[in-house]
Amino acid sequence: MRLIQQAKKQVNMWAILSLIFVSMILIPNFLIGFQLFTEPNENWQHIKDYLLKDYIYNSLVIILFTGLATTIVGVSLAWFITMYKFPLRNFLKWGLILPLAIPPYIGAYAYHGILNYTGVIQTTLRNSFDISVKQSYFNIMTLQGAIFIFTLFLFPYVFTITKSFLQNQSSSIVENAKLLGDNSFETFFRVIIPISRAAIVGSVTLVVLEVLNDYGVVSYFGIQTFSTAIFRTWYGMKDLDSALKLAGTLMFIVIFILVIEKLIRGRKRYSYATSKVRPIEPKPLTGMKKWLVFAYCFGIFTIAFIVPFLQLIQWAMMTYEKVISKEFLTLIYNSVFVATIAALIIVFISLIIGNYTRLHQGRFTKAFSKVTTLGYSIPGAAIAIAVISIFLILDNFVLKVSSAFSFDSVYVLRTSLVMLVSAYIIRFLAIGFNSIESGFEKVGNSFTEASRTLGKSTVKTFFKVDIPMLKGAIFSGFILVFVDILKELPLTMFLQPFNFSTLATQAFKYANDERVHEAALASIIIIVISGICIFFFHKVLDKESN
Repeated sequence: MRLIQQAKKQVNMWAILSLIFVSMILIPNFLIGFQLFTEPNENWQHIKDYLLKDYIYNSLVIILFTGLATTIVGVSLAWFITMYKFPLRNFLKWGLILPLAIPPYIGAYAYHGILNYTGVIQTTLRNSFDISVKQSYFNIMTLQGAIFIFTLFLFPYVFTITKSFLQNQSSSIVENAKLLGDNSFETFFRVIIPISRAAIVGSVTLVVLEVLNDYGVVSYFGIQTFSTAIFRTWYGMKDLDSALKLAGTLMFIVIFILVIEKLIRGRKRYSYATSKVRPIEPKPLTGMKKWLVFAYCFGIFTIAFIVPFLQLIQWAMMTYEKVISKEFLTLIYNSVFVATIAALIIVFISLIIGNYTRLHQGRFTKAFSKVTTLGYSIPGAAIAIAVISIFLILDNFVLKVSSAFSFDSVYVLRTSLVMLVSAYIIRFLAIGFNSIESGFEKVGNSFTEASRTLGKSTVKTFFKVDIPMLKGAIFSGFILVFVDILKELPLTMFLQPFNFSTLATQAFKYANDERVHEAALASIIIIVISGICIFFFHKVLDKESN
């Protein structure tokens, strides 16, 4: 009752707009959950009896071992970069983030091309050393191969978040551990891992969500997971009900994972015992240790970025004359256009919700901020099916209204970019909102309250005071959303209108048609644009904040 009374007091323009935008997130998720309790058809019964176990098993194996592998790689790299000085450390601090610029499905094409019979490794062994190898040793299109690909191109989530956490810790933590007799190895396991648990678990959860969202890698490798099953059920069987049930099952698996994450994090909190905090100062390494740490860090960077990128460049040099055309330039335009439009809308919505939750503190507004993160927790394939269902209902309503007024009956919404952009908003609103929310927290309310005291309305204050102070957060949110949409495959594959393709979908189509070489140029453009954005975000914006 108190919650309802609090909500009534807070009803204004900001509240109404926020409620509309939050409803966009909630309705698709309610639809997915509700569909699980409807009467099943024959297709669903067949899937449940014969296929569902494989989908669950494959998905769980991939996320379990990918989570473990990315934890080992990401945390160890964060430890070395934070604690020690060695050759190229300043470059590797941001260079080890660059594998995020390579979408896993593009990395999968590159490594399959490198390792297969006609790839550079086997060709060199046969032609230069007269060595023939067993093909199974180089077959990456397996469950283990998918785990390898996901680990290579998703470990930067763990590395970046853990490194940021460690860099903000007091050097006294490490110094006290050494005074108590712990060596570096013991300090890492007995001190660093426990205090970093929240950062590690949170970053690994992001990795798991990205793996469950993936369609490109598992589809290309022929591995049966929920994403491929949803795609096949909808496009192959034309069975929306069964696809929604698969999406609902996947959603509940994600919710279970998020609950487990909360339990693993627990309620332990670590804070400073003094206000005088001296950041960790990296210690120079000497001798063999220096070169071993360098070899490990640069080796990971090499296999996660340099090797696949060089392979793509070689393929692009072989095929660019065939690929570059007016249609290819249209692909670039489509990709940049839809990513820009969706990112701008997401930033705008984030500003509205962020401003409302900032001005009106309480349980009701806290619920709003929590709901915005829901979309990113649900894999793209599940969101796509829910959005298709909603737009089918909307289009049928439009047809009925058109018929009543004797207008031409056409499917307006499902054949336009509106459906695709709506799905992007649901999926990526959390990314933009997190950036805007952190910006509002940094700015605080004092300037806003001063403006209101001087007689300015909330709208004028928002545009003349808040927006100028939030430029960095707005730009950060835009860049992060833009990059994610540029790389996005499942949503775009499901929902793109007829005669509309992006660089991501075209690269996937080329690779799926066994024309991997032609996929290279589109892949390189995605990587270069994403890499520039990542560099700018992690270098220039960091300097501005200092």
